[in-house]
Amino acid sequence: MGYGGYGYYYGFDWTYILVLIGVVISMAASAKVNSTFNRYSRTWASCGITGAEAARRILNAQGIYDVTVRHVAGNLTDHFDPRSKTVNLSDAVYNSSSISAIGVAAHECGHVIQDARGYVPLKIRASLVPVANFGSRLAMPLIILGLIVGGLGSPMVEIGIIMFSLAVLFQLVTLPVEFNASARALRILGDSYILNNQEVGQARKVLGAAALTYVAAAAASILQLLRLVILFGGRRNDD
Repeated sequence: MGYGGYGYYYGFDWTYILVLIGVVISMAASAKVNSTFNRYSRTWASCGITGAEAARRILNAQGIYDVTVRHVAGNLTDHFDPRSKTVNLSDAVYNSSSISAIGVAAHECGHVIQDARGYVPLKIRASLVPVANFGSRLAMPLIILGLIVGGLGSPMVEIGIIMFSLAVLFQLVTLPVEFNASARALRILGDSYILNNQEVGQARKVLGAAALTYVAAAAASILQLLRLVILFGGRRNDD
């Protein structure tokens, strides 16, 4: 571990800076989505319907009748579950008539429409879920075990990095899925006159802030992967 080698400089691992950058990006994105959601959760939509009612109206208008809209506990725990065919809306969305609530409910309906229309990136993401979960859980244990058992030259270290790469791939595939769901949601909200033009613009800010969290997660994962490659890939090549 000499001067300037393998990411170290006088014993300091400078690659931690990459992790810190990822943490800062994630925290900033989380703060942005919370502040934007809270701001427009106090702005009531002129239509007067709740997030749950908006979701049902959107699904019915799209000819989708086999998906149930239900309430789930938590804050911003909203999601579409294709296995149970349910749109799950959180406390702040289900019974609220705010711009934030209707925007988030419409976004989840965007995922329903993607599923119903066979949107290819959604299918790819779904196929990556088990692999990404498996990879994210085993990547670091494999790397650590490889270092203990075989050192930097252990194949387990490379396998661990590859496993982590699969989790990063999942984060990247998630981006077009989320952006497309928001685009569908905003278009439907305007076309169906659930929200007026000004309100659609406000909903766009809410969904745009939410999208930043996915961008931040992908960026943080890429930075972590880069750190692993610098630390372990570079050292093995030097050996």
